[in-house]
Amino acid sequence: MLKNLFNFKLNFDRDIVVITIVSTLLIMVDSYHNFTGYKALDRVFIYMVIPILIILFVERRSPKDYGFQWGDWKAGLTITILAIVLIAPILYFVAKGDPSMEKYYSRQLSSVTPVFTFIDLIGWEFIFRGWILFGYKRQFGDHALWLHAVPFALGHLGKPEFETLSTIFGGFLFGLVAWRTKSFIYPFLIHWFVATFTILVAGEAFG
Repeated sequence: MLKNLFNFKLNFDRDIVVITIVSTLLIMVDSYHNFTGYKALDRVFIYMVIPILIILFVERRSPKDYGFQWGDWKAGLTITILAIVLIAPILYFVAKGDPSMEKYYSRQLSSVTPVFTFIDLIGWEFIFRGWILFGYKRQFGDHALWLHAVPFALGHLGKPEFETLSTIFGGFLFGLVAWRTKSFIYPFLIHWFVATFTILVAGEAFG
C-alpha cells in the first residue's frame, strides 16, 4: 500500500533538472549578493563561467552545443544590423517618452557605459540564449523558445514596468535569433545595443 502511495513513476532528464535548478539559484544569488563590488563582473562569473564549468564537467558536453560559437555568422550579422536599424527609433521614443525609463536609465550614464553594458550582458545572454535555450531545446523542441523567456522576463522585475512587460516577447525574439544562428552572440550584440542606446538616450548623451 505505502509502496504504491509513493510510487510517482517519474523519469527526469538529468540535464533539464540541472539547468532548471542551477539557473534559478544563480538568478537568486545575483539578486541578493555582490561579491566583487562590481555587479557586471559578478554576472560574468555567475552567468557564464559557472554554466560553462557545469557544461564541461557535469553534462560532459561542448559549450558549442549551447550556442558558444559564431554559428551562421552571415545570417547573424544581417539580423543584428536589421534589428538595430528597426529598434533604434522605437527605443529613442520609449526612453524619452516614458518618465520611469528615463529616470531609471539616466542614472547609469557614464564615460564607460558601452564597456559596462558589454560586461554586464554577455553572461546574462549566455545563460538564457545559450545554456537554458539550447539545453531545453533537446527535450522540449520549439517550446524552448517560450520556456526560456519566462525566467528571462522574471529577471527584469524591479525595472520600469513597460520594459518588464515586454520582456516575455523580447526574450522570445532574442531566442529566435539564437535559434536561427545557433549562437548566443547575435542576440547578445542586439541586447548590448539596446541597453547602451537606451542609457545614452535617457541620459541625454546626444544633446
